[in-house]
Amino acid sequence: MGRVIRRRAIVTGVVQGVGFRWSAREKAQELGVTGWARNRLDGTVETEVEGEPPAVEQMLDWLRAGPPGSAVERVDVAEATPDGDDAFRIRETA
Repeated sequence: MGRVIRRRAIVTGVVQGVGFRWSAREKAQELGVTGWARNRLDGTVETEVEGEPPAVEQMLDWLRAGPPGSAVERVDVAEATPDGDDAFRIRETA
């Protein structure tokens, strides 16, 4: 495995109640990235994505588009410290 990076993203728009987290998990598994996704009380979805840079960037691109039924308005991305997740999980609402 090459260099691993982790990114935290807050996704704003119509992103709750549309299967966003489940679709994100499926996409993450397809791309081979790990991390998690959860709804936030403010109506956004928060994610952390970890993996090799090209795969993380592909996942961030997917987050910017979202699944059918969503309407992503904005994705704010910040660097995070890799923590060695072994899967992509759906977490409880924060």
